[in-house]
Amino acid sequence: MKKIEQLHTLGIHPTKEYFWNLPVSKLVAHTLQKGQGVLTNTGALACNTGEFTGRSPKDKYIVKDSITENSVWWGDVNHPFSTEDFDSLYNRVTASLSEKDIYIKDVQAGSKKEYQLNVRVITETPWQSLFANNLFLRPTEKELETFKHEWLILAAPEFKAEPERDKTRQQNFTIINFTKKVILIGGSAYTGEIKKGIFSILNYILPHDKNVLSMHCSANIGEDGNTAVFFGLSGTGKTTLSADPSRALIGDDEHGWDSENVFNFEGGCYAKCVNLSEEKEPQIFSAVRFGTLLENVRFYKNSDIVDYDNIDVTENTRAAYPINFIDNAINPSIGGAPKNIFFLTCDAFGVLPPISKLTVGQAMYHFISGYTAKVAGTEAGITEPQTTFSACFGEPFLPLHPTKYAELLGQKLKGNNVNVWLVNTGWSGGAYGVGERIKLSYTRAMITAALEGKLDQIEYVEHSVFGLQMPTECQGVPSNILNPKNTWKNKQEYDETANKLASQFSENFKTYQSFANDEIRSGAPKIVSNLQKA
Repeated sequence: MKKIEQLHTLGIHPTKEYFWNLPVSKLVAHTLQKGQGVLTNTGALACNTGEFTGRSPKDKYIVKDSITENSVWWGDVNHPFSTEDFDSLYNRVTASLSEKDIYIKDVQAGSKKEYQLNVRVITETPWQSLFANNLFLRPTEKELETFKHEWLILAAPEFKAEPERDKTRQQNFTIINFTKKVILIGGSAYTGEIKKGIFSILNYILPHDKNVLSMHCSANIGEDGNTAVFFGLSGTGKTTLSADPSRALIGDDEHGWDSENVFNFEGGCYAKCVNLSEEKEPQIFSAVRFGTLLENVRFYKNSDIVDYDNIDVTENTRAAYPINFIDNAINPSIGGAPKNIFFLTCDAFGVLPPISKLTVGQAMYHFISGYTAKVAGTEAGITEPQTTFSACFGEPFLPLHPTKYAELLGQKLKGNNVNVWLVNTGWSGGAYGVGERIKLSYTRAMITAALEGKLDQIEYVEHSVFGLQMPTECQGVPSNILNPKNTWKNKQEYDETANKLASQFSENFKTYQSFANDEIRSGAPKIVSNLQKA
C-alpha cells in the first residue's frame, strides 16, 4: 500500500507535506528551518515544549469498553473515556493533522523479539519525531521496508480540545484505546506523554496477557552476567547508583522480566538535566551531542552553552538520546534474570537501615508501597519531611491494580534465587535537619558488597518495627550505622519516629489491603505498642 493510502486509512488526508522516517540530520534541519529549536555548543538540539513541561496525570484517560471494563484499575490513576467520545475526538484530531505538515516515524518497543511492538508515531513537529527516534528502538532499513504498525500514536500539540464538546477535563489530553490500539495526544507538546503512553500499554499487555512483569526501573549487568535491577522514585539516587562504570547498562527506566530475561522496553534515555555536570554525571553529560534533544533548558547569557542550573522554565529539564550514546550500554538491551533487586528510598526521617534484606512478602509489600520522602525545599510548601508513596514505583503508569504487579513479582522471586534489598539513601542519626545524609561512598560500598555476594554469609539482626534483616557488618562501611537506632542519641525518639513512619505505611496500604493476599500483608511493619520495651 502506498504511503499516502496508509495515511488515508488512518483518516489523515494531507493537504500539506508529510515526511516519512526522516533521518536525524533532516529532523534537526527541519526544526531549525521552522524556528522551533536551536543548536547548543555541543551540537544538541534545544527545544521548548510550551505550556506543559511535564506530564498531566489528571488528563490521561483509557477508553472503557469490553476489553478494559473489568481489567483496568479505574479511579484516581485511570480515568474512563467512552468509545463514542474517543471516535469523535479522533476524527477531529486527524482532520487537524490533515491541515499541517506531519512527520511519521516507525519505531519499536521491547528489546526481546517475542514481545516487540511495532509503533507508528505521527507528530506535528520534526523534533517530536526526533524524540520518537531517540527513545524507542530503531528498525533496520530492511525492517522498515515491510513495517506494519500494531499501535498508533497521534501527537497534535496545537490541537486544543473543547472540554464541553470533547468530554475532556481541559484543552490537553492523552487517551489510550486498547481495542483500536491508538494513543491520542493533544494540547501538549511535552514528549514524555509519548514515552509514558507506550509504557502504560506495555504495563497492561505484558502482565495481563503474557505473564511478564513490567517494571519502572533501571537495570545493569556485570561482566559475569549478573543482572541487577534498581527501583526508586525521583531523588533516591537510581540514575547515579545504576550508572556503574564496571557494569554495562541494560536500560535506565522501563523493563520487562519474563521467565528468562530482563529486557529494556526502549532504545534510548530521557534523562533529567537539572544541575547536570561532567563531574556528577559524566555519561549523561557526554551524551548531550548532535542527535540529542534537549527540552526546556536555558543558556548562559549571549552564548550557546546550556546553563543546567537554570530552572526558570522548569526543574524538569530533559535530554532524550539513543542508548548507544552511553558508552557501556549493551546491545541488544537484554540480561538474564536478576540476581539482586534494589529498592532505593530516600528516608528523610532517618528510620530505615542503610541496607536491609527483604523476604518475598516484604518485597511485595514494599513494592506496592513505593516509599520515599521529600525534604524541605524540594517543592513549594514543604517545610518538613513528607512521605511519598507511589505503587510499584510507578503508580501513574499502572493500568492494572498494583497487587497484580506485586503478585507477579512474588512469582518471579520464588522462581529465581533473587536477593531483594531495601537501600536507604537518605538520613541517619536523626531526621532531615538533625541527622546526616548517608554518604554516597557508603551506599556504593553496600551495593557492591551485595552484588559481589559479600553479604551472603554474615550475621543479620531484625529491625524491631519493620522486620527487615540488617547486616551487622559490611566492608567499607562503619558497623555502627548499619542499625539506624544506634546512630540516634535519643533511642526513645527513634522508636517513636519509626512507629510514626510505620503508621503512615499502614495508612497508605489501606488502599490495597482488600485486594492483597496474605503473603503481601505479612510484609507490613508491626507498630510497637509499648515503646519502653521496644
